[in-house]
Amino acid sequence: MLNSMDSKPILYSYFRSSCSWRVRIALALKGIAYDQVPVNLLKDGGQQFSAEFKALNPMQQVPALKIDGITLSQSLAIIHYLEETRPNPKLLPQGPKKRAQVRMISDHIVSGIQPLQNLSILQRMGEKKMEWAQQCITSGFQALEQILQHTAGRYCVGDEVSMADLCLVPQVFNAERYKVDLSPYPTITRINKALLELEAFKASHPSRQPDTPAELRA
Repeated sequence: MLNSMDSKPILYSYFRSSCSWRVRIALALKGIAYDQVPVNLLKDGGQQFSAEFKALNPMQQVPALKIDGITLSQSLAIIHYLEETRPNPKLLPQGPKKRAQVRMISDHIVSGIQPLQNLSILQRMGEKKMEWAQQCITSGFQALEQILQHTAGRYCVGDEVSMADLCLVPQVFNAERYKVDLSPYPTITRINKALLELEAFKASHPSRQPDTPAELRA
């Protein structure tokens, strides 16, 4: 019988969840094979609210990752764990200054932009949901564009892919979905385009997941 430390990780994910996508990119970059269990955030009033899933993640959110005999939730906590246990390729730079910049940009997106336009918030906004999402993303992107002008090389911080890039791409996808005008953000747009050329970002894309609806498949 397989030891829990040897069995394949299981990712509980939703194809369009930006938090799930961050983790899928990390798993792909690090070459970690895993099984995926789709959790449909819309079907049956939201499968994340089932008793079964609540036992797995009391916050009733995706992603959740079963790995090495433990279950983790929160995308950055999962990415940090993968970084500490499977350090190659690195998603955090060596130097403390660049490492801090990566964390700053990641937090800017995962705390300062994404939660404000998350599904649970938009469902409460009624007819104003598109307007609200655009407003939250636009104000966040104005600041992010300014930050990236100081930190970016080919990617968010210098020329190596980092955790910040894993946060950026799903957020740009959300911006496009909510029809945000991206023309004022040339640095964001350029980095996003470069990242989407990388295989790990393509393979983890919402259009290529097991639970992607047929009409949205790449």
